[in-house]
Order: sequence, then C-alpha cells, then structure tokens
Amino acid sequence: MASEQIRANGSNHKSLRSIMAAPGVKGKRVTSISKDGLTNLIQSIISKKQEQKEPFYVLDLGMVVSLMEKWNRSLPNVRPFYAVKCNPEPALLGTLAALGAGFDCASRAEIEAVLALGVSPDRIVYANPCKAESHIKYAASVGVNLTTFDSLDEIEKIRRWHPTCALLLRLKAPDDSGARCPLGPKYGALPEEVTPLLQACHAAHLTVAGISFHVGSGASHSGAYHGAIEAAKAAFDTGTKLGMPRMRILNVGGGFTMDSKFDDAAITINQALETYFANEPGLIVISEPGRFFAESAFTLAVNIIGKRVRGNLREYWINDGIYGSMNCLLYDHATVTATPLAWLSNRTNPTCRGTKTYPSTVFGPTCDALDTVLTGHQLPELQVNDWLVFPNMGAYTASAGSNFNGFKTSAISIQLACSNVS
Repeated sequence: MASEQIRANGSNHKSLRSIMAAPGVKGKRVTSISKDGLTNLIQSIISKKQEQKEPFYVLDLGMVVSLMEKWNRSLPNVRPFYAVKCNPEPALLGTLAALGAGFDCASRAEIEAVLALGVSPDRIVYANPCKAESHIKYAASVGVNLTTFDSLDEIEKIRRWHPTCALLLRLKAPDDSGARCPLGPKYGALPEEVTPLLQACHAAHLTVAGISFHVGSGASHSGAYHGAIEAAKAAFDTGTKLGMPRMRILNVGGGFTMDSKFDDAAITINQALETYFANEPGLIVISEPGRFFAESAFTLAVNIIGKRVRGNLREYWINDGIYGSMNCLLYDHATVTATPLAWLSNRTNPTCRGTKTYPSTVFGPTCDALDTVLTGHQLPELQVNDWLVFPNMGAYTASAGSNFNGFKTSAISIQLACSNVS
C-alpha cells in the first residue's frame, strides 16, 4: 500500500500525515498493518523476495508515533533530542523530526545527516564532550551553536574555533551503577571540577547556557536521575555565585528504556524538577533518548543458511550475526530473542505453534566462533531457508555493525510499515 493510502484515526492522524511527507519517508513505500499484523507483513516480504533470502528490517513508523505520544504524556516539559548514534536510519530521523524532536549529534557526519533532512541547526545539540577541532569548525560553519564539554582543553578548542557557541557543562552522574552501559568512567566533570571549569569559561568569554548529565545507557535505577538533577541545581547555583549569567538549559541525558522503567524514570524526573528547579523561570529542559524511540520500532528477519543436528541439539546458521546487527550482544549488553517463521518447511503453521521444540544454538554467518547469537534457545525443528524473527532490534544494532568477512551490515534493507497503535 502506498504511503498516501495510510489510514489512521484518533489523535495521531495528523502526526501520521506529517511523517508520510517527511524527508526520509516521502516517496517510499509504507505498508499499513494492523497492530498484530507484523508477522503477516514479514511473510509477504519473504514471499516477494524468495530468491534473495537476505536479512531485512521492518521499521514501524506507527510505533514511533505512539512512543512520541507516550513521551509527551509522561514528560510534557522535557523536549527529546534523539541520539542519532542509536540508529541513524533516515526514515526514523525524518519521522522524529516531523514529530517535533531535536537531535543529539556526536560528529560531523551525524550533523550532516540531520541537516540533510531539512532540520534547522538550532534543533541540534552537539552532545560530544570531546570533539575534533575540524568537527568544531564544521559545527560553527553550519550554525550548530550548542555543545557539551567537561574539560579545560575542550574550552580552549571551542574558544579558538567556535567562540559564539553556547555550552552545556557535562557532569558525571553521581550514580550510574544501574546502567547497562555506564558512561561515567569516560565523561563528566567531577564535583570539585565544576567551579574551575565554569571560571575558565567565564575568563574565556564563553557562554555557559546550562548543565548536562547522563546516567548511563539503559539505566535501570530511576533514582539516578534524582541525584543527577540535584547535582545540576548545585552547578546552576555555582554559576550564579561566580557572577555568570543565569543558566537556562538543563539536559537530563538519556538512558531511557521502553518498559516500566521509563514510567519510573519519568515520575522521578518530574518530581526532581519540581523539587530543585521550580523557581527557575524560563528553564528549558531537554533530553537525549535513543533506545526509547528506536529499540521496539525495528524488527529483524534473518534467513537460516545452515543446519547441523547433534543428538537432541539443533544448530543453525543465519545470515546476520555478532559482527552485524547482533553486535548489540557485545557492545550494548543486550539480550535478544528469536521466534521461528518456518516459511519453507511448515507453510500451514509457519510460527510453529504447538510443535515440539529442541535446545538450539544459533550462529552468525562469519567464520569466527565468537559469532554465536543464541545458545540453549528452544526452537522447533527448522530447515535451511526457513526464517527467524528478532523483535526489538532498533537500538545500537545496524548502526554499529561491520563488514567483517564480507557480510555487509550496511546493506541490510529496511521495509517501512505503519501500524495502528496507540
């Protein structure tokens, strides 16, 4: 179904119409599906590409709309600046832009990708505390005028190459122990470094517009946000005591997951903002969510290219793996799950509902034994050219894949769909 045929109703009708016209989406085929119609769509795609049998993603734009609606309900005073590094797929970026998001970019290439979609530079925060000088010069040339820092050397680079840029002092979160990927060991000013860093900015005639922190990617303890917001308020007050212009931006970072932990985090953030920043007129609060918007919107389908039986154990090879989309197992400490789609061997019951299962190992396609995706996973008896479907595969998957052994992650196609979800 062509994109102009997408049907929607209720409050998200306008949002869906706007994303169909968004750069990255406009002109592409977008298939309308019911809330539970993903499996049927994947089977349809497979049937049309029987000879190729290459892995592919399905991006559900309707899910992105629903996620934005959930964000706006839960954190109405916090504007999301999507972390491009999580998944830079243009259709996702264009959709988020149409829904009003800003963007967290960490490099020249990411800034270029966002600007290419027609996004204005004032909707970008250059959220990398340590930047190459050439990238700083580029940001200055295109009008990206908000960035993060946490060191004296970074202040000097910005003073030399982008002196009109507004700064956000990145603090080390007091507690990131519950994060899937802690960031504190690499980034963030310590409490004793806040005053000298602010003084250095003041002496360099640079504008410190606010404070930034990040409690870590995939945070599991909502209380981490409370402690970090308290520390941010202390830094705001330190700037005032130093005679600096009052800060106006608070960046509460990322770390959000699309589950009950998000609800807990939102409650904690709202309460902490009320506790520490209720008397800050004109305060702008932003955030840097990545996986919240990307993870559940993408589903990956892979083809079984090999099989071996050893007693009761079934071993399967698939055409994507650890060096491709599944790199999240290593670098993002993710847990993946697979469901069968026996397109070749069981057309009458492709999801194999009710059939006997066996302990199974799933290997990726490369010649490295490390390339093992699942062990001890229960799967029905499958055959070469059947498929496995992996849900929740949008966060730090394709964006960090490689071309090792000639298997090109960047070549995995993305099919666009739009579900009627709310």
